[in-house]
Amino acid sequence: MENVYIIGLGMIRFQKYPDRTVRDMAQEATNLALADAGITKEDLTAAYFSNTFWGMYTNQHSIRGQCILRSMGIGCIPVTNVENACAGASTALNLAVMGVKSGAHDVALALGSEKITHENKGFALGAYASCMDLERIEDSIKLFEEMGKRLSSGQADQDGAPGEGRSIFMDAYAMGCRWHMQTFGSTQEQLALICSKNHFHGSLNPLAQYQSVMTPEEVLADKKVAYPLTRAMCAPVGDGAAAAIVCSESYLKKLKDPRPVKILASILGTGRDRDLDGEDIGERLVKIAYDKAGVGPRDISLAELHDATTYGELHQTEAMGFCPMGEGGPWAETGATRLGGKQPVNTSGGLECRGHPIGASGLAQIYELGIQLRGEAGQRQVEGARLGLAENGGGNIGVEEAAMCIHILEKAN
Repeated sequence: MENVYIIGLGMIRFQKYPDRTVRDMAQEATNLALADAGITKEDLTAAYFSNTFWGMYTNQHSIRGQCILRSMGIGCIPVTNVENACAGASTALNLAVMGVKSGAHDVALALGSEKITHENKGFALGAYASCMDLERIEDSIKLFEEMGKRLSSGQADQDGAPGEGRSIFMDAYAMGCRWHMQTFGSTQEQLALICSKNHFHGSLNPLAQYQSVMTPEEVLADKKVAYPLTRAMCAPVGDGAAAAIVCSESYLKKLKDPRPVKILASILGTGRDRDLDGEDIGERLVKIAYDKAGVGPRDISLAELHDATTYGELHQTEAMGFCPMGEGGPWAETGATRLGGKQPVNTSGGLECRGHPIGASGLAQIYELGIQLRGEAGQRQVEGARLGLAENGGGNIGVEEAAMCIHILEKAN
């Protein structure tokens, strides 16, 4: 099978854009990726488009990718529409990689665009619930309430009902975090340190939604969302688009002065029913990814991890094998995950600061790893970056993600 390379990257700044559309943001990201690759739209042989909420917001439930691409003069090629909640964009990339690797396509576009900003904030927050099993949403709420009692704390008891005034996903993360605190002794102060680190990284990223520095003390003093999470620890509502163009090795040889990044592993998986003490989806999938890539956790130069809340990063540093289970908090305290540290995590600012328009987030992670491995990240450049890992989770059923993609990328010679 063909080796697959990323040859083009494009991303707009994630932000609240009340006057922009899914279509025009996607088209801008596509044009940026084409220019970055040094190819034209006529060179594309397939496209995969990720989006979750466009149908809910404006009734564009079908042929979303075709609507976007045809209106910018891209027709005839196969276009696949992808919906996989927050993992949609990385799933689009996975499908593009599989298409090229199989020999079906030479050059494929993976594109994600999402608009979540809405004049009715409650509508926007409520939309996230569609990333759960809505026919069984009462079961999820009951689970959160029962786990809340089992993991009870004085402050958590004041949170109110799951999803009350916030995305219900914040309750899922808060539940997992309180379990981690009770099981391993992790602390809210460690969460604040991780969040403050991501605000520092975000301050160096011109495409981040939040570009302001916050101290751990300011993070802790921010508005409470669901204990132990404060507002600064949670990804903001926002809009944006990102794209990547992948090609075969044989096509790469035809290009003049390419700046490729090699894809060593592209793994897509699904969650399963388990209790909080069971093996996590990330632990399962990353073993497959490391085996496929022929590397281990110690080989990874930097990582973009799915931190819809700060706890997501703490947990995933453990699940990816960067530190032992239960030691994500102490690992962060060593400075290992900060720029200049042993294994920087979320140099983009992560979902917390770069932003999280869910249909685009997975490709924003790929954008960050790609420019890092090409040595083009400016002030936030990781010195000597050779291997990058992206973990992107999507949706929730039970106590873990409904879907997840893991990609491992390598600096190409």
